[in-house]
Amino acid sequence: MKQAKCIMVQGTMSGAGKSLLCAGLCRIFAQDGLRVAPFKSQNMALNSYVTRNGLEMGRAQVVQAEAAGLEPDVRMNPILLKPSSDIGSQVIVNGEVRGQMSATDYFKMKRQLIPDILKAYRELAAQNDVIVIEGAGSPAEINLRKDDIVNMGLAELVDAPVLLAGDIDRGGVFAQLYGTVALLEQSERERIGGLIINKFRGDEAILRPGLTMLEEKTGIPVMGVVPYLSVNIDDEDSLAPCLGNTVSRKLVDVAVIQLPRISNFTDFSMLDEHPAIGVRYVHSVRELGKPDMVILPGSKSTMSDLLWLRQNGLEAAVCKLASAGIPVLGVCGGYQMLGRKLSDPSGSEGGGEMYGMGLLPVETVFCDRKTRTRMQADVVAEPFAGAKLDGYEIHTGKTVVDGEPFCILQNGQQDGCVSGNVYGTYLHGLFDTGSLTAKLAEFLCRCKGIDCQQAAPVSHHEYQQQQFDLLADGMRRALDMKAIYAMMERGR
Repeated sequence: MKQAKCIMVQGTMSGAGKSLLCAGLCRIFAQDGLRVAPFKSQNMALNSYVTRNGLEMGRAQVVQAEAAGLEPDVRMNPILLKPSSDIGSQVIVNGEVRGQMSATDYFKMKRQLIPDILKAYRELAAQNDVIVIEGAGSPAEINLRKDDIVNMGLAELVDAPVLLAGDIDRGGVFAQLYGTVALLEQSERERIGGLIINKFRGDEAILRPGLTMLEEKTGIPVMGVVPYLSVNIDDEDSLAPCLGNTVSRKLVDVAVIQLPRISNFTDFSMLDEHPAIGVRYVHSVRELGKPDMVILPGSKSTMSDLLWLRQNGLEAAVCKLASAGIPVLGVCGGYQMLGRKLSDPSGSEGGGEMYGMGLLPVETVFCDRKTRTRMQADVVAEPFAGAKLDGYEIHTGKTVVDGEPFCILQNGQQDGCVSGNVYGTYLHGLFDTGSLTAKLAEFLCRCKGIDCQQAAPVSHHEYQQQQFDLLADGMRRALDMKAIYAMMERGR
């Protein structure tokens, strides 16, 4: 059986832009008429997604699949680690929860997952022409070299040629690239077919002497200088572009509470794209101020994040805003926090009971079983009634509601709750269709006596497709695609 060719993108550090580069390559290969699929053996992120068949995977590979024109498939990310503390994570294999593990315990057993990784990879390779593989962190983390399953260890397992990307925006890019190459074993260096300078701003001519010296010292060609592209594509797990924005420059100001274990913050990406709505992330009472709306997002550790809200004064501040008529929306874990009580008899959240914020007439009992399902819904809560949603649920716990629902799911069941100006729902991706976004913008503008003058809502899918094309165009201009194709053809 013919197997796909492959290319792997590794980085000098986390945040070097690997995910975006892989998304761009997926788009380029798809534009060139190839069947292409993304792959990352192990992802660590709180930003996850539920596939059509109810399995869980990291959003980075979801974005890359969308760039490739594919339905997200859990085989594209066979291992997902969702940090639940500073030293432990929930381990998800092939979309199913395996349990909680400390970093030490996971490190000892991770090589046992190689058969799962290779099975997923080989199945994708049998169905596609090209596999675009993303590494994690840096291959020069020499303390992790033994038993590596995500960088050079994986490259060796699937015989992948490697592109090594450095982030010039953080500074020291020549040292990043040279130092990374220098710390690798000779066999690992031989896998690197090209270097990439990423996130460059300015005149490339200024870099040329450095590029020449870098090639001389490493013996590896520089295959492109990718500029800092003006594209808006969901990031893997970083809120950095949103931090520090304490004042909204748009017509209405929406404050999202930046919880310590915030998850699925990409729920609000399309909300921020509306010309009337400014979204900012806050983690203190001072930063919160007096917004036009407050959102409590999802959380990987709902009870501990609620305790954090309580201890730093944000809970009291949000309750005060709600009593003054400011709309408050809770999504998933944020919805659970808005209720009267949270109980954890199984210990999945650390055990015990605690009072919620008391803004919604609901109570939640946590359990070990995780709900994972994609779902369409119709909002019935005013003033958003009639909005069409297409999202997914991913949570533990069952919530008992003593009030009116937020929406009706396609299976006829009720979801969420509304009480006056406070709303809660379990549906992630609730703004992606654009329908709820438009109604929310109109409502918030009306509350301020502003003419919203909104255009027809654009769906998340349409918007992302436009951004993928912009990304691919920018990368084609920057990269030596002929040399990259040659790398894949010869293997390394």
